[in-house]
Amino acid sequence: MPAYYLEILVLVLGFTMLGWESFSSSRSRAGIANLGIAGLLIAFLFLFTVHGNKSYWNIYHFDNLAAFYKGIIILATLLVLVMGRNFSPVLKKYTSDCNEESGIGEYYCIPIFVCCGLMWMASAKDLITIFVSLELATIGFYVLVSFMRRNVGSLEAGVKYLILGALSTGFFVYGIAWLFGSTGSFELDEIKQVIDSGSVERAPVIFAIALILVGLGFKIAAVPFHIWVPDVYQGTSMPMTAYLSVASKAAGFVVLIRVLETFMHSEMTAGPCVLLITVLASLTLIIGNLAAINQRNIKRLLAYSSIAHAGFLMMAIPAMKKNISSSLQGPSAVQSISFYLAGYLIMSMLCFLIMTIIRVSSESENLDSLNGLSTRSPFLAFSMTIGIASLAGVPLTVGFLGKFMVFNVAVQHAINSGFWFLVVFAVLGATAGFYYYFKIIKSIYFYAPISGGNETLKVGSLSKFVISLLVSLVLIFGIFPNLIMQFL
Repeated sequence: MPAYYLEILVLVLGFTMLGWESFSSSRSRAGIANLGIAGLLIAFLFLFTVHGNKSYWNIYHFDNLAAFYKGIIILATLLVLVMGRNFSPVLKKYTSDCNEESGIGEYYCIPIFVCCGLMWMASAKDLITIFVSLELATIGFYVLVSFMRRNVGSLEAGVKYLILGALSTGFFVYGIAWLFGSTGSFELDEIKQVIDSGSVERAPVIFAIALILVGLGFKIAAVPFHIWVPDVYQGTSMPMTAYLSVASKAAGFVVLIRVLETFMHSEMTAGPCVLLITVLASLTLIIGNLAAINQRNIKRLLAYSSIAHAGFLMMAIPAMKKNISSSLQGPSAVQSISFYLAGYLIMSMLCFLIMTIIRVSSESENLDSLNGLSTRSPFLAFSMTIGIASLAGVPLTVGFLGKFMVFNVAVQHAINSGFWFLVVFAVLGATAGFYYYFKIIKSIYFYAPISGGNETLKVGSLSKFVISLLVSLVLIFGIFPNLIMQFL
């Protein structure tokens, strides 16, 4: 079947769920979430039936990279719906006028439309299509971030995300306008041909690239475009924090790869692009890791952690330069980034799902809410330990292999270019990561539960299955990386 049927399938699923929400007389909305989970699982399975490398209408391109990132986005959305079911007691408290679920049905429907936009981003080869699909996803995020309308923190997070998101969109569109004015095209392949022909001036093109990087830097939470991340992550609901951290970042990186491939393979623009990305990656690694050290709120800690992971991912991008990429030993820069993001999906969603369960039983989102978790739920304590160890990069986990691959690429690039300071910053950042990640493990095993927090945590059968599956995948992919790499 044509590849774009996947987006159509997800879109039909979203409208079906929205119709159910509108006309259902049932007070419970768990069935809507279950429909979304089942539908996304079917869409994920259909992904394996689409083959080939084909373009449609010169704006939609399906290849292995697009398929891989669509899979990440679909699975992230599916796991967010699982979290949403667990988070429903908190959502009812801050959205409904009474103790019913009638006000939270849209919370399960809107992520489906966001998923559709993010999936289209993975296949976009035209700047206008990238912009439209990005806005489709971002508008949904605006609503979801501020969904808990009776929570001041959620409303504040929504306003900050809206204002800063609109600002970054302005930069992105301005960059597209400059690039079109310089090259006369919106299609990335045609833009590359025009630049390679030498018929355009260098300065306007570099300026356009810088403006586009501002917009995409906001999307992937790169410094200095990261200022929205800690406040928005802290203010919004736990499932949306996870969704922004994983799906939004994955879509941002696939667009960044598509756009930068155009300029990294051109002699005129490759050098400035490498310099820009290297500086951004260095700043992101330093600020993301150092700012996480003193955080006491678990969502703010994971927010700065997300920024730090963006830095690790970006350190592989300079190796996309044409003369470097052809001489790399081992996985390429794009393969290393993609593997890292697949691992980040698994380990990050594992931690956020566990934190969602804990948040429902506790009003606190600070580190002390994890105190004594080993006695309250040994299963959750062990699973959280595996997830955190993987985020830190402990060997035999998927997180370790992800970091190893991007370090391998960055070191080889440094040997050719001399940009060793990026590798040094990454080593310092990884070291700092061990400190703030293991604060979480320390709270789990070495501190007594806070007052009133001694009750045993109950885990639903679906959540227990998903957590067990994610823990297994963290360890399996950490030992057998080719299970993921074969799809790249």
